Amino acid sequence: MAAKAEVKNLLEAGVHFGHLTRKWNPNMAPYIYMERNGIHVINLYKTVAKLDEACEALKKISASGRKILFVATKKQAKDIVAKKVSEVNMPYITERWPGGMLTNFVTIRKAVKKMTSIDRMKKDGTFNTLSKKERLQVERLRAKLEKNLGSIADMTRLPGALFIVDTMREHIAVKEAQKLNIPIFAMVDTNSDPRPIDFVIPANDDASKSIEIIMEFVANAVAEGLVERKSDKVADQEEEDEDILVEEETEAGYEEEEADEEKTPEAAVIDEEVEEEPVKKPATKVKKATAQDLTKIEGIGPKAAEALIKAGVGTYAALADATPEQIKEILTEASSRMAHLDPTSWPKQAVMAASGEWDALKEWQDNAKGGVA
Repeated sequence: MAAKAEVKNLLEAGVHFGHLTRKWNPNMAPYIYMERNGIHVINLYKTVAKLDEACEALKKISASGRKILFVATKKQAKDIVAKKVSEVNMPYITERWPGGMLTNFVTIRKAVKKMTSIDRMKKDGTFNTLSKKERLQVERLRAKLEKNLGSIADMTRLPGALFIVDTMREHIAVKEAQKLNIPIFAMVDTNSDPRPIDFVIPANDDASKSIEIIMEFVANAVAEGLVERKSDKVADQEEEDEDILVEEETEAGYEEEEADEEKTPEAAVIDEEVEEEPVKKPATKVKKATAQDLTKIEGIGPKAAEALIKAGVGTYAALADATPEQIKEILTEASSRMAHLDPTSWPKQAVMAASGEWDALKEWQDNAKGGVA
C-alpha cells in the first residue's frame, strides 16, 4: 500500500502557491483557501482528498490493463514526467502535442509504424542499398518520429485515461479527450478551468518540486495497479491449473466407477464383503464468479462503471441487453457530470466482450476512434 499524501509534505513542496489574484479563474474558488500578497493560496486539505481520489481511480485503470497517457510539454514538467512515467511503462507526450493525437489516432499509428519499418530496413540491409542522400533523409525522419512519438510506440489503442500537467497549455488534448469521452486527470492551478476535468488535483503546476511530488504519488498508484493486475493473472492461472487437476481426478473417478459396474455379480459380492463403505466421487470445485471490468468498453471510465454496477448493469451480458437510452438515464441519475457521455456503441461492444471476442473488440475500437462511431 502506497503512502498517503500529507499536507505537510505538499506544503514543503510549494503545492499551495497559486497565481496572481487578477489571473484567477472563478471556477477554482472552491479550491482556494485565501489570498495573500496578491497571490491565491490553494487549500491543501482539498488537494490531499482529490489526490487520493485520483490515485485510487488511476490504480483501477492500470489494474484493468488500460494505458494512461501522460501529457506535459512545459519545460518544468517534461523531464520529471518522462522519468516517473517511464518507470511504470506508460506512454507520455513531453514534446509538442500532435493535433489529432486521439481523434485521428489511426494516422498517428501509421506514423509509428513508419518508424518501425525504418528499423526493419536497417536490420535486413535494405537501408544500406539507399543512396547517401536518401539515407540521410530517412535518418532525419526517424529521429523526428522518435522525438515526437517514440514514447507512445507501445500504445496500440486509445488510452484509458489522460493525465495532464497544466490544462491551459494542453487545451487541445483536453478537447480531444472530451470528444472521445476519455477520463481526464489533471493538475489544475488557480488560473485554469476545472469544469472539463473529471479528476481535479488543485495544485501549483509551475514549480518543479510541486509537479514532482504529485507525479510521485500518481506513479506509485499506477505501479500498484500493475502489481495487482500481475498477481491476479498468477492467481487466475493457478486456479485454472487447479480446475484442470480436479477435472482429471473426476474423470478418473468416473472410469473407476464404470469399471466396477462391468464386474460380474460374483466379483461384486466379493467386493462388497471386502469393502463395506461405498466409493465416494471426488467433489468438483465450483469456480468463484469474478466481477467483470466494464472499463474495457471504450468510453466507460471508473465512475461510469461504478454507476452501472450500482444500477445492476455489472456484466457485459447485462450491458449488451440494455438500450443506450436506459444507460444514459442511469448515468444522468448518478451524476450530472456524466450526462455528456454517449453510450450508443456500448451495447455493441458489450456483445463482443460477453462472447469473448477481444481481438475483434480491440480492432473495432481502434477503427471506430474510441467507440464514438
